Amino acid sequence: MTQKHAAMTKEAECTAAEAAPDPLQRRTLVVLVIAQILGTIGLGVAPSIGILLAGEVTDNEAWAGLARTSSTLGAALLGIPLGNLAARRGRRAALTTGWWVAAAGAALLVAAAQWQLVPALFLGLLMTGAGTAASLQARFAATDLASPSTRARSLSLVVWMGAIGNVLGPNLGVPGEVLGAATGLSVYAAAFLIAAIGSLLAGTVIFVLLRPDPLHRLMHPGAAAQDPPAPAPGDDAPVSPEPGGVDAAARPRRLRRLRMMVEELAANPRARTALIALLTSQVVMVSLMTMTPVHIEHQGGSLTVVGITISLHVAGMYGLAPVVGLLVDRAGHRVTVGVGILLFALSLGAAIFAASSMTGVIISLVLLGLGWSFMNVAASALFSAAIPDRSRASAQGGADALSNLLGATASFIAGPIMVLTSFSALGVLAAAVMIPVTVLFLRRSRWQAPAAPAGSLPRG
Repeated sequence: MTQKHAAMTKEAECTAAEAAPDPLQRRTLVVLVIAQILGTIGLGVAPSIGILLAGEVTDNEAWAGLARTSSTLGAALLGIPLGNLAARRGRRAALTTGWWVAAAGAALLVAAAQWQLVPALFLGLLMTGAGTAASLQARFAATDLASPSTRARSLSLVVWMGAIGNVLGPNLGVPGEVLGAATGLSVYAAAFLIAAIGSLLAGTVIFVLLRPDPLHRLMHPGAAAQDPPAPAPGDDAPVSPEPGGVDAAARPRRLRRLRMMVEELAANPRARTALIALLTSQVVMVSLMTMTPVHIEHQGGSLTVVGITISLHVAGMYGLAPVVGLLVDRAGHRVTVGVGILLFALSLGAAIFAASSMTGVIISLVLLGLGWSFMNVAASALFSAAIPDRSRASAQGGADALSNLLGATASFIAGPIMVLTSFSALGVLAAAVMIPVTVLFLRRSRWQAPAAPAGSLPRG
């Protein structure tokens, strides 16, 4: 009876601790949200003005197509290094680096736009991918200090706030005209100057205000409220201790972290399930969304229709993120992913059977954005919960890098596929990509946490 009473007392204490507001978590979320809004203004330029700039500078559709994927490819290439940097130095160092590299890339694009420089165009777009990687990592940073019952809501808040920048970014042409008239820059160059300033400010906000580092506090909950000490020259000590002994310490750290991530995924069914759902949502969304403007144009739609369709799609991706996060925390990851599968199915059904109708295409893109939101937020939250603290940052960086790489690949091959077939056929292929995650959804055990040892308490 005494043991039962003690267990009930511990459970009540844990519940009360989870319910109590955490000032440090609130401060972390505020800083991440401010940086996310500032930084994503710069990121929002790439899908609109960046695409137009690529066509103008290269004056070649093949080269322009490669340039348009450079930003996504940059996010894929830089995701793992930034994840490793977070594992070594903390979120503050990784996010600051990502946003400042993106700012430098946007500055290169100012030169590319002003003087028609092709190398600066490719390198600049590639470097702006660091901002995408930082924006993605920020959603995971929001979960570092969150309790299990609020983890998804914290993640979705950062995703939702990114919508502000993603909506404002494509419209920087208007203030770009004003700035261009005052500075003598072209409209495109002035737009990317604004983007560079936004990314620079985002990195500065993180550098100045993200103290103490949330990942460092997660690894060392009893440490003083300060940043981890900077390693001395030649010292690459990680934020958290890693197993492996003397022999393992002699190996290159990057290879060891990659090996740890692969071994973790091999032994962790929940992490594999989350990763598959994350990758599926990205590939399905990107493959269909990329070719929608081309399909609308082929159907006789105007640029206004294209703009409205993509805006509604973006609204679907981000508009309900807080609701999705709340659903994940209340109903669970599996239920939320199931809603995403249903929305994707409706979207692809409209793309397959109503591709000749402009209304059908618009409905398909709105549902596509909603399906991505439900599946991506739930999968990201599950991945964050399933990966142990010791390999969290590196694994998250690897997941984002793989997601961006597959997204860039899907974007690149979607064009030739539609040229050879049709928009409806592209929808059929996207539906085939959905099969593995649908099978996993039917296996309830893949979404459940392993049973905790007797007497253990959940981690807040």
